[in-house]
Amino acid sequence: MRTANPVLNKKTFGHFSSFDNVNVMTIDGTVNKTFILLLLVMLPASFIWNSIFSGQIPGYYSAILFGGLILGFIFALITIFKKEWSPVTAPLYAICEGFLLGGISAFMEIVYPGIVIQAISLTFGTLFILLALYKSGTIKVTENFKLGVIAATGAIGLIYLVGFIMSFFGTSIPMIHQSGTVGIIFSLVVVAVAAMNLVLDFDFIEKGAEHKAPKYMEWYGAFGLMVTLIWLYMEILRLLSKLRSRR
Repeated sequence: MRTANPVLNKKTFGHFSSFDNVNVMTIDGTVNKTFILLLLVMLPASFIWNSIFSGQIPGYYSAILFGGLILGFIFALITIFKKEWSPVTAPLYAICEGFLLGGISAFMEIVYPGIVIQAISLTFGTLFILLALYKSGTIKVTENFKLGVIAATGAIGLIYLVGFIMSFFGTSIPMIHQSGTVGIIFSLVVVAVAAMNLVLDFDFIEKGAEHKAPKYMEWYGAFGLMVTLIWLYMEILRLLSKLRSRR
């Protein structure tokens, strides 16, 4: 089973033996864990947001954001390589990302008032629409579909990696990060690819329940879905900022 999300890949269930029905992964359990992770993202994000807009920005504000970025990345790696630790590391990842997202969102809101609620609405609107299309069978996760999403995700990752390396030399990839036509088209494509990754995540979670994966895989599946949701939110935020800057 393929998925473009590096957290959720076809080898994840390959080594599991049978488990009793009480201690196995379920779709409902994964949904519950996803809601918990969403709450853990929202709480620190709200703290940073309220601190900024109340004018009570803590002196260690930059350290909080940088720490959220680094620690979130570390906990993500641990979760990927130690799936059985995901009941602990996935919530820690969500908390760290909450601090980071709260800071980024507040900054974008100051520059472009109203942009955050638009990005949140579009993110969850996309999530629920794609979930409905997936459950109804309108979108079928075929091998060709998986390969296409994986290839597109890999290409985007490569572009971002090249851009990151170029930034050390004081340059960047022309146009794609600007608010011109090329930049907006690029962001639209990235948003579409991130959205398609949600479909692969749904398929992964469903297959995990079918394979009767161990209970901790509910946390792992929820973590993988959160990674995609956070990516989608950030890309929608970036797209909206480009559109706003053209006014």
